Amino acid sequence: MERENQFIGQSGAFLDSVERASRAAPLRRPVLVIGERGTGKELIAERLHRLSDRWDQPLVTMNCAALPETLIEAELFGHEAGAFTGATKARVGRFEEADRGTLFLDELGTLSMGAQERLLRAVEYGEITRIGASRPVRVDVRIVAATNEDLPRAAEEGRFRPDLLDRLSFEVITLPPLRVREGDIEVLADYFGRRMAAELGWRDWPGFAPHVSRQMEDYAWPGNVRELRNVVERAVYRWDEWNQPIGHAQFDPFDSPWKPTPLPRVQDGPASGPATPTAPKPADFETIADLRAAVEAHERAILEHHLGRNRWNQRQTAKSLGLTYDQLRHCIRKHALSE
Repeated sequence: MERENQFIGQSGAFLDSVERASRAAPLRRPVLVIGERGTGKELIAERLHRLSDRWDQPLVTMNCAALPETLIEAELFGHEAGAFTGATKARVGRFEEADRGTLFLDELGTLSMGAQERLLRAVEYGEITRIGASRPVRVDVRIVAATNEDLPRAAEEGRFRPDLLDRLSFEVITLPPLRVREGDIEVLADYFGRRMAAELGWRDWPGFAPHVSRQMEDYAWPGNVRELRNVVERAVYRWDEWNQPIGHAQFDPFDSPWKPTPLPRVQDGPASGPATPTAPKPADFETIADLRAAVEAHERAILEHHLGRNRWNQRQTAKSLGLTYDQLRHCIRKHALSE
């Protein structure tokens, strides 16, 4: 399947982010993109590059978290032959590869302080020095960096250089998570569903049953658009009645009645974690005149407790109670609970 590089959405929060990227694109200033996983940080970087006057030059991407700390600087700035063990020949780094183009640094917050210092010099003076070299090399690179970390807090805690943060934050584009993009879940689900149906050779797209659409709207989407795409495509390809609206979607692909159960761990001290509601004490039994009502009240209290503790994240609440998502939804409707 082709690379997903389209912006799809209609919510104000989403459109505002795209518009800010479009306005910043023609400038040669650094841009910092902030967002949770799966919100489209790399797509924003591509938009910043394609709408700039560097569109016909390289867009070089580097995931700062994908390499061990010992190789980060060599990957960014290159090295000369013999600069370190294993460096049998000279190699240009990502900065030289991106010369006259754009360098996208993903997971910026994982860079070591040493790498941050050299990155600051490259951004500030437009020159880099290969490891083992004696002379710097001039480079013309537009920096776009992305992270899901709170960099101002990291700077306060001494984990990120404040001067580098100042240099990179000419424009900061914070991408909204999918759960706050009102109306976009339905649009995206329909888009991904139609594409998957076409890939499978379906003649028509039946859409999703209303209860499945409601489940998608209620879900918190910690993986954002990437997770939504997986859920939708999985639901489509597993559906056998292609001429009927899709009536089931599995949000957790690891959920199975045969999922391995980890062995209990031996704990030195008292068990940690959320407290498990206990049954009423025998002394309380005398006050119970209606067993069914008492059970219902106890069940409702447990549900309210766990929903509140999980901030009404229904997927997490179901997990904490040992229920499936559908079972929890049934209980919520049964007790007419609302946030």
